[in-house]
Amino acid sequence: MYLTKDEERILGGAEGESAQKAMELVVALGKIYNAENLVKITSAHISGASYKTIGDGGLRYLEDVSKDAKVKVNSTLNPLGMDRDRWKEMRITENFASKQLKIIELYGKMGVRTSCSCTPYLNDNIPSFGEHVAWAESSALSFVNSYIGARTNREGGPGALAAAIVGRTANYGLHLKENRAPAVVIESDIDDSLFSSSLLGQAVGMTIGSKIPYYRNIRPGVEEMKSMAAAMASSGSVAMFHVENVTPEASAYDISGLERIHIGKKELDDALSSVNTTDDIQLIAFGCPHLTVKEIREMASFLKGRKKRRNDVDIWFCTSSEVRKKCPDEVRILETFGPVLADTCMVVAPIESNYQRTGTNSAKAGNYLPTLCSQKVMCRDFVKLMELVL
Repeated sequence: MYLTKDEERILGGAEGESAQKAMELVVALGKIYNAENLVKITSAHISGASYKTIGDGGLRYLEDVSKDAKVKVNSTLNPLGMDRDRWKEMRITENFASKQLKIIELYGKMGVRTSCSCTPYLNDNIPSFGEHVAWAESSALSFVNSYIGARTNREGGPGALAAAIVGRTANYGLHLKENRAPAVVIESDIDDSLFSSSLLGQAVGMTIGSKIPYYRNIRPGVEEMKSMAAAMASSGSVAMFHVENVTPEASAYDISGLERIHIGKKELDDALSSVNTTDDIQLIAFGCPHLTVKEIREMASFLKGRKKRRNDVDIWFCTSSEVRKKCPDEVRILETFGPVLADTCMVVAPIESNYQRTGTNSAKAGNYLPTLCSQKVMCRDFVKLMELVL
């Protein structure tokens, strides 16, 4: 692999031990994937922010790295295991909370922005078309590859942090134009609602695995795109997709000879069945990926003037702290039903300590809740879930 003089200098330890180790990791990954060189990145998004997912081993790793490491690019974090101000409402233990706050402190010490969201592209980490970035969080990287046209591979948490520290990542995979071409055409006649879009992503991920799909006959907005990206990444391992007349690179490719797959009602029903495992719930949780301002406003509009009738079901609305600040009136309406939690979500919080059955309108959450949180899941759209408690 070719390295510039500056890259060789970092690899030789000129910028400290942590930067040297970070460059060793970036170079090692590049060699594994036969990258010819490294590319400079403009931002990073780092997973491994929740104490639940990284544990004491991850905490010790961050303590070691943060001794002399600083990130070189705009870097953001994935959701935490708790709302840092309202963790007692989530019934989080003192031990978990103290270690979670330490994790935030260590990332902050390295210069990582400690706004913690799976939708950083809505807030303070917005790449431009064609920029090389190093993003973990499968739904976010798929969104920026597809909707924005930035370039990133599916980074792991340590890899994204290493790339942020050295300001570079290996030039392979989706950093190369020839690897961004669609492999299959998806034709669908579903409606463009948020829940249908989530199920569409679920169905496609289940069907095509890691291929790059090209969608026709749909017109998703930002909310629908993030839900599709999340579902495809969790039911399969789709890291990029194209939508005809919507995404910026869709017109660059000839799709005439590609396999065509139709997704209709039967496929959506099958997708829904794959994430439905209970008819009874203790918690309803929205915001996987994090709720946008538009979603919060629509939810508040539906709930305004209504009352929660069931006290045996808790409700969480999960978003970023930035989004929560933008719609205070709507947040007050939602708060009459349950807490609007910032910088966390039901998937990376230790909900299994208090709940066993969770309702969600997210296919992504439907995939992860059983494995990460030992939950049985009810997956329905927002209105149908809320009607259970109104």
